[in-house]
Amino acid sequence: MLPLSETVIYTFIMGAVIFFCRAIPFIFFGGTKTDGQAENKFLLFIEKTAPPVAMTVLCFNALTAPIKENPAAVLPVILAAVLTAMLHIWKRNVLLSIFSGTALFMILQRFLPVNFS
Repeated sequence: MLPLSETVIYTFIMGAVIFFCRAIPFIFFGGTKTDGQAENKFLLFIEKTAPPVAMTVLCFNALTAPIKENPAAVLPVILAAVLTAMLHIWKRNVLLSIFSGTALFMILQRFLPVNFS
């Protein structure tokens, strides 16, 4: 266990690191704006592409992790993902699509004769 003085020092160092990591984008990309648009073309590109890229990576990670652990779990994972996507495209309701996909996965996991452990 660390002494109190070292703990306080490490806490302040980590607080400074977190603060500067959050401040760096404002420092480097905080230029003037013209008609509500940032002048930096790179920043405009990042604003448009980062959210879809992040969501794609999260989706692939969520779909491939259970399949890598247990290849027999392909059917429930894919069916739940398809239901989630279809409901979201149809109703545009995040809660409805996520809860429905999760419920379908839980039901299939419970009633299909596949060992999920």
